[in-house]
Amino acid sequence: MFKKVLIANRGEIARRVIRTCKALGIQTVAVYSEADKDALHVTAADEAYLLGPAKVSESYLNIDKIIEIAHTSGAEGIHPGYGLLSENAEFARRCEEEGLVFIGPSPEVISKMGSKIEARKLMELAGVPVVPGITSPLADVEEAVETAKRIGYPVMLKASAGGGGIGMQIVRGEDEIRKAFEGNQKRAVSFFGNGEMFIEKYVENPRHIEIQILADGEGNTVYLWERECSIQRRHQKVVEEAPSPFLDEETRSKMGEAAVKAAKSIGYKNAGTIEFLVDENKNFYFLEVNTRLQVEHPVTEEITGIDLVAEQLQIAWGDTLRFKQSEIKRNGHAIEVRIYAEDPKTFFPSPGKITKFVLPEGLGIRHELGVSEQSVVTPFYDPMIAKLVVKGTDRNEAIEILKDALSHYVVEGIKTNIPMLQKVVEHDSFVSGDTTTNFVEKYLQENKKTVTK
Repeated sequence: MFKKVLIANRGEIARRVIRTCKALGIQTVAVYSEADKDALHVTAADEAYLLGPAKVSESYLNIDKIIEIAHTSGAEGIHPGYGLLSENAEFARRCEEEGLVFIGPSPEVISKMGSKIEARKLMELAGVPVVPGITSPLADVEEAVETAKRIGYPVMLKASAGGGGIGMQIVRGEDEIRKAFEGNQKRAVSFFGNGEMFIEKYVENPRHIEIQILADGEGNTVYLWERECSIQRRHQKVVEEAPSPFLDEETRSKMGEAAVKAAKSIGYKNAGTIEFLVDENKNFYFLEVNTRLQVEHPVTEEITGIDLVAEQLQIAWGDTLRFKQSEIKRNGHAIEVRIYAEDPKTFFPSPGKITKFVLPEGLGIRHELGVSEQSVVTPFYDPMIAKLVVKGTDRNEAIEILKDALSHYVVEGIKTNIPMLQKVVEHDSFVSGDTTTNFVEKYLQENKKTVTK
C-alpha cells in the first residue's frame, strides 16, 4: 500500500481523503493557496505546501507545481478529489510520466469521457441506451436549427466539454436556439477552451439517477447501487439520496448492469459514476461518465458500508476488488444535502467570516466539513462549505433525522442555503419521493405565486 499520498484538492473533500489515508496508515500531503493558508485541510495533513496565489489557475490548477511538490515530499500517489484537476486527462498523463500514481482512471479514459460527443458514440457501440441526439459537433447555428427540427423540440443544447451546467440550455423553438447557440458556445470556449456544441432530445420531467461503480485493473467491475440526484439548481445537485425512492428492483438491476457494461466497454479502472436520465415510465438513458469520486459518494458509503476512498486507494495500488457483486448489500436509507455559502433566494455566493458554527449531532448524522467557526469563506472557490449526511432505517426516518438536523444547524456571519434546504425537505413532493430535475424551478415558481398573493 502507499506510504504517502498527496491530495491535489482543498476543503471538505481534501479532509475526507486525509481521514481515510490516516485510517490506512498512509502519510498525507496537503497543498494550499495563499487564501487557504489557515484552511482545515492544511492542518489535518501530515505535511502542507504552498501552491501559489488565490486564483485557481495559479494554485490548484498548477500542474507543474503540484508534481514538483509530490516529488519534493516523496509522495507516491496523487488523489485529485473532485472538481479542479480530477477529470483533467493531461494531469493524469503527467502523473504517469513522472512516475506518480494517479488515483483514478487512465488518462485515455478521462479524455474519451471528457467529450460528451465521444462518450455518446462509445455508449451506443456498447449497447447502452442513449437519449436521441447527434454524435458529431454542430458546424454552426444553422445546423443546430436543422438538427433540432429533425429530433423535435424541446432539445438540450450542450457544450461537448461542459460540466456543472455550463454551456447547457433547454430550447423549445427555433428563435430560442438561434439566441442560445452563440452565447453558450462562447461560454464553453471561455470555461473549457472548447466551443464544440451538440444537441440531444430533452426528456421532459426526468429524474437524474446515477450508478456508482468500482473496477480494478483485472477487469472486475461491480455497481454499488444508485443515487437519486434529481433535486438540482442550475444543473448542479443540491440533495442526493440512496436508494432512489422511484426505482423498482427490476429497473435498479437493469441500470446497474448497464453501468457495468458501460464501464467495461471503455476499460474503466477505479471509482466512477455512470449517470442516467430516467423518464416517468422508468426508461433510462445514458447521460455521462464522471471519471472521479462524486460529491455525493457518502450516501453510497452509508447504505453499503464500503469506504469508497479506501477502495480507490486499493485499486490504484494494484489490488483486485475485495468483493463480488452478490456481496454488496443495501442497508437503510441515506440523504445528503450540500451546505452552500450563498443567498438562499438568489443563489449568489455569500463570502465572509463564519462567526458562529454549531453542528447538529446524534445517531445517523454525519458531517463532511471544509470550515469551522472563525473560518473565512473566500470568493475564489466553489461556495460549498459542508455536507450534511443522514441515515435512517428507511426513507421516512432519514427525512425526519434530516429535518431535525437542519433545524439545529447554525451558521452565522454569512448567508447559507439552509433555509432553502429546509423548505425542500418539508415539501410534499419531496416527502412523497416525487422529485424530478425541475423540482427547484417548480418550487420557486410556487413560492413566487404565494408571494404575489
